[in-house]
Amino acid sequence: MASVAADYLPILLFLAVALALSVAFVFAPMAISRVTGAHQPNPEKLSEYECGFPAFEDSRDQFDVRFYLVAILFIIFDLEAAFLFPWAVTLMGTGWASWIAMMIFLTELTLGLVYAWQKGALEWE
Repeated sequence: MASVAADYLPILLFLAVALALSVAFVFAPMAISRVTGAHQPNPEKLSEYECGFPAFEDSRDQFDVRFYLVAILFIIFDLEAAFLFPWAVTLMGTGWASWIAMMIFLTELTLGLVYAWQKGALEWE
């Protein structure tokens, strides 16, 4: 029984250190800002940014569908870059089948971009 507990001791220590560091990195900056006086909320600091709409309205309000379209297009082309880099690094060792498969993938993505462009998914008013 003692040997089983001893086997798990490094894992428990790792989790304890990770938890302590997580708490320190989250709460220490908040405590330091309160002590040094950097915590001075005002309406400009508390206003919404990035998303462009007030954050504390009715949760049943509808979002503009273009927001989701742009997010989906970003994910698609971000994944393209994530697949393209490792393929390019290993291209010399993979042969023609890999090259043809990637060209089919890039053609599908290009057709999707052309379709989205024609439908006006990239237009923002």
